[in-house]
Amino acid sequence: MATMAKAALKYKEIISKSYEIHKGSPKLYQLNPKKENIGTLKRISFGVKNPKRANKTILLVGETGTGKSTMINALVNFAIGVKWEDDVWFQIVEDEKKDQSQSQTSDVIVYNICGLEDKTLPYSLTIIDTPGYGDTGGIEHDEIVRQRLFDLFRSEDGIHEINAVGLVLKAGENRLSDRLSYIFNSVVSLFGKDLEHNMVALITHSPGGTPKNALEALNAANIKCARNDKKQPVHFLFNNCQNEPRKEDIDDLRHAYNKAMKGMEQFTDFLKKTAPQRLETTVHVLNERIGLTACVQNLQERVQSVKSKLNEIHQTRMGLKKYQEAMKSFEGFTMEVDQPYKAKESIKGGKWGGIFFKGAVTCKVCEENCHFPGCTVARSPSGCEVMKNGRCTSCTNRCPVEDHVKEDWRYVTKTKKVRITMQDVKYNYEKTRAQTKMKMNILENLEKEMENLEQRKTQYLYESYDHVVKLEKIALNVDSVSTYVHLDFLIEEMEKKRDTGKIQKLKEMSSRKDKGVLAGVQYLYRKFLGNK
Repeated sequence: MATMAKAALKYKEIISKSYEIHKGSPKLYQLNPKKENIGTLKRISFGVKNPKRANKTILLVGETGTGKSTMINALVNFAIGVKWEDDVWFQIVEDEKKDQSQSQTSDVIVYNICGLEDKTLPYSLTIIDTPGYGDTGGIEHDEIVRQRLFDLFRSEDGIHEINAVGLVLKAGENRLSDRLSYIFNSVVSLFGKDLEHNMVALITHSPGGTPKNALEALNAANIKCARNDKKQPVHFLFNNCQNEPRKEDIDDLRHAYNKAMKGMEQFTDFLKKTAPQRLETTVHVLNERIGLTACVQNLQERVQSVKSKLNEIHQTRMGLKKYQEAMKSFEGFTMEVDQPYKAKESIKGGKWGGIFFKGAVTCKVCEENCHFPGCTVARSPSGCEVMKNGRCTSCTNRCPVEDHVKEDWRYVTKTKKVRITMQDVKYNYEKTRAQTKMKMNILENLEKEMENLEQRKTQYLYESYDHVVKLEKIALNVDSVSTYVHLDFLIEEMEKKRDTGKIQKLKEMSSRKDKGVLAGVQYLYRKFLGNK
């Protein structure tokens, strides 16, 4: 009772901003922080930030069940200065009463822990949590999480520098699962090369000692991160049992608690000594990845359009030949062709604050998808990344911003059977001749359209190549899953151009894929099949 009374007095102010969620030993309190939104993200703040005091920023990523939430709570209690003998524990992360199969959140949550400077730490903390990355919501869901981080890094009131990126995994991992390889590979690929020495391993559920299995797993997956004098990943140990009920094995729990606090001291000391990295290069990396995705999407659509146009030309040739053979015997000859046309297809996705998270920016004039998927932050086309100087950099005619919309649908190419008479053919021919003042027949018109499609296809192919080359120069992990899934397609299309130098470059990049990338691709492939 004396201990509880002493703790109640010691943490009187903090307890007054909390509510009790569990009696016993230790007594658990849920903090009641301020909650707000930063665009499409959530910010949870405990205390008021003093701009004159130092702040350290940590980004945490890991598989569901590795203990990220417990780690965030432990960091908060360490900052508050909670000791074993206080017999209390504070939570800032709220318990979720749903199992993993129901976990569909793509929220990136920013925790600000302020006003506790000099209790234990000489600085305040900003912790970025990425729940749901690589979770059950589908591949597009992961793209949204990545876009949310991009929004956070480039927004005026977002995060502009990072002290540490914590790769959270369990001590018992003797190898990275395909899913965890995909998660770590995807996250590392977001950052610039200047972040390598800020990437550290946070080993949870640790019984103590060197976590050989987990370190070997990181090495086998070729994860780029900070290394110590022994060339091993810089790592810190945590045991995730500080808030367990103290009903039995008290001495073991006290020993584990103190070991966890030692790990916390080592990690926070690393934060104190390690210089933060600005995120300008990382924002450039994310811009290039968005550009690569948009170019490949447009390239794939042009490839399909070329196939459709070739089929239309072939059918027109056959129809005209048939007409020439039959025109002497009857007047009302008709022929049937598969005519491509653009249709609108609904996109499933949420809407918040007037923004379609999965909305597509489309051009009404060109009837093309200019940015899809991934346009989650722009409220209107004018705020989209593909718009430069008031015009679109993606659609065929580089149309003005006002010719675009952002809605919950995208354009798809379909075909329909159309029966046309030679009068229709002649009318179209005469109309085209009047417009272009050129003497060309119907087939010549179709072949001209084909030529234009091929030119646009070539343009997107080389733009895609340029994005890949730029990523190789600035990205911490250019040989990532998100790049690798495009390489075979780009190589196939580049071989049609017989551009030997660029083919060789792409093949060299494809051949560099390590076990971690392969594991991530395998996970992605299985997940894609499961979501079809």
